[in-house]
Amino acid sequence: MMPADAVDKIMIVPDEVFCEPLEDGDACDVLVRMEDGTVYTALFATVAYIHRQLQLTWMVTGSIPETPPVRYAVLDTPHIIVEQLQLEIIEDTIDNLVAQDVFESLFTRVTHDEPADEKQFATQEIAQAVIDEVLVLSG
Repeated sequence: MMPADAVDKIMIVPDEVFCEPLEDGDACDVLVRMEDGTVYTALFATVAYIHRQLQLTWMVTGSIPETPPVRYAVLDTPHIIVEQLQLEIIEDTIDNLVAQDVFESLFTRVTHDEPADEKQFATQEIAQAVIDEVLVLSG
């Protein structure tokens, strides 16, 4: 059995949640700062976002000669689909993902204890600037 302090070291605990709505209001970038200062990011979206993506591909594929118009959505980064983009729903979703031990597989870590290169350091600086100066909602 592991000592209690060892369990604390491996548990990730959200401290603050920051949301930056996208222009159309059907998705938002979410940054989560953990108690240890680590920052993660993911995109939260609604079903309306998916429908908008379907409509956009319909329009694009309809404008390409000799291709049939078709509705599809390709989600190249993790998207977490929620019913509404309310801070409480986003926070509850994050708590559930942490409890289910899938949080780190769905969120991208944007800070590192020791930057391995300038790119990682720049990402940390950008994440901190976004948290300090850009985000409009916080928990």
